[in-house]
Amino acid sequence: MKGTHLGEFEELVLLIVGVLVDQAYGVTVAEEIEKQTGRKVSLSPVHSALYRLEKKGFVRSELSGSTQTRGGRRKRIYQITAAGKSALDQVRIQRNNLWDMIPEV
Repeated sequence: MKGTHLGEFEELVLLIVGVLVDQAYGVTVAEEIEKQTGRKVSLSPVHSALYRLEKKGFVRSELSGSTQTRGGRRKRIYQITAAGKSALDQVRIQRNNLWDMIPEV
């Protein structure tokens, strides 16, 4: 399964893409990360993570229509794939198993 490991930030970005459904693009992902975690991130690491996730097959993207508010530029909208959802499920199971192994204090 080489190349399919999720780093912490990639996992967070993938979760946010899943939450945003059809509204996930660089800016909205960064804003949602800040909203949900209080963690401010710049666009460059978000875009890098989105590109890596797409290369791994965990998200897919397409260009939206152009808008006047963006000066005619189009947004690249990301959506989680079945492989991405499966990767998140595997991470959750692994983490839950580890949490269950921690003895009561």
